[in-house]
Amino acid sequence: MSKECTGEGTKLWGGRFSQPTDKFVEEFTASIDFDKRLYHQDIRGSIAHARMLGKQGIIPIADVEQIVHGLQEILRQIEEGKFDFSVSLEDIHMNIEARLSARIGEAGKRLHTGRSRNDQVALDIRLYLRDELVEISAYLDLLIDSLLFQAEKNLDVIMPGYTHLQTAQPILFAHHMLAYVEMFTRDKGRMEDCLRRMNVLPLGAGALAGTTFPIDREHVAELLDFPEVTRNSLDSVSDRDFALEFMGGSSILMMHLSRFSEELILWSTSEFKFIDLSDSFCTGSSIMPQKKNPDVPELVRGKTGRVYGNLMALLTVMKSLPLAYNKDMQEDKEPLFDTIDTVKGSLKIFADMIREMKVNAATMRSAAGKGFSTATDVADYLVRQGMPFRDAHEVVGKSVAYCLSHGKDLPELTMEEWKGFSAMIGEDIYDSITLEASVNARRATGGTALERVKAEIERVKSGR
Repeated sequence: MSKECTGEGTKLWGGRFSQPTDKFVEEFTASIDFDKRLYHQDIRGSIAHARMLGKQGIIPIADVEQIVHGLQEILRQIEEGKFDFSVSLEDIHMNIEARLSARIGEAGKRLHTGRSRNDQVALDIRLYLRDELVEISAYLDLLIDSLLFQAEKNLDVIMPGYTHLQTAQPILFAHHMLAYVEMFTRDKGRMEDCLRRMNVLPLGAGALAGTTFPIDREHVAELLDFPEVTRNSLDSVSDRDFALEFMGGSSILMMHLSRFSEELILWSTSEFKFIDLSDSFCTGSSIMPQKKNPDVPELVRGKTGRVYGNLMALLTVMKSLPLAYNKDMQEDKEPLFDTIDTVKGSLKIFADMIREMKVNAATMRSAAGKGFSTATDVADYLVRQGMPFRDAHEVVGKSVAYCLSHGKDLPELTMEEWKGFSAMIGEDIYDSITLEASVNARRATGGTALERVKAEIERVKSGR
């Protein structure tokens, strides 16, 4: 295809320039290699803009029809892989506009009336991120479904709860899964909040000051499903808060995935043996034939750093920019796109991996019975007998020290030994410090009791 046909070699902004752009400058400043993924949003926005221009009588209706038909044909070519993108045309916006003008002539040159690339790119990014946020929310739902599946499947499994990675108190495995349900539900809420704030039409702001043409921004907003329009033209083209907000929310989301990854990695070791990850989500060693490596959670844990880095990169780009648009802002897309891809991939693979995970209930239960995990229950027992909690705490501390020196655990103490610590302790102490008694005594809202966990599962399911 000739340069004349494609528009390549002719800058759409080149009227003021007497020398051609340096070849390396052209390549260095071009963004087409990464912003071509905005093609669908760019064409959708251009069609809405053209229809508004026709409705307002700014350009002839006949030109609008040619523009719309031409853009739809370009969309088809791109989706069929028949569109050659040109670095000399810099970005997706110029590539599409140049091809349109080459195809339909003068009518295509009217499309850019009343807009700038500044408000055009602001529109395209919002449209793109809006679509991606819907997908990310769907992936979060899949992950939450997988967690609920595991919680219901292993409802009566008892495991040790930890603080400082030391055995603390017995809890239900389902309760542990529901902790992550809470985290990922908050993540979904952050994505929904981001979507609500970013869902505002910037088109019509022009380069920075608006336009002299009698455009109807509200009509374009209606065509593109935006509930409202931006209120300040300077802010409209220079705002990237929505991208930063998404990347901030994504950083928190990835932090949650990374914490979960760390636990899965620990739980799958031969020392813990709490879970088995499906072979489909693990790899082996090139030298050690016995190895089964939890590569997926390890990689997700590692990818968390790149999402943090993307957020810091864009914050750094934006921190000293004067109003309105500056070329620095071209650097918003690569970190944004990379964050989107990383989050979606991590959520999808995690949802599948968690659903296929096998829980080793007997191993978890055995571990829950070690490390004096019911010591607090002994203290609570004494409090119910009338002893102040601080005194009860000291009594139980002494009983634990005694157990350590005699190689015993609390349930193994004889009644005579118990009486040596406090005359308030009776035979019913043994029923108070079983794993089931410890778990099911915690019935307050948010506790690990079986009845509470069942109710919480139903609450989450009914609210979705």
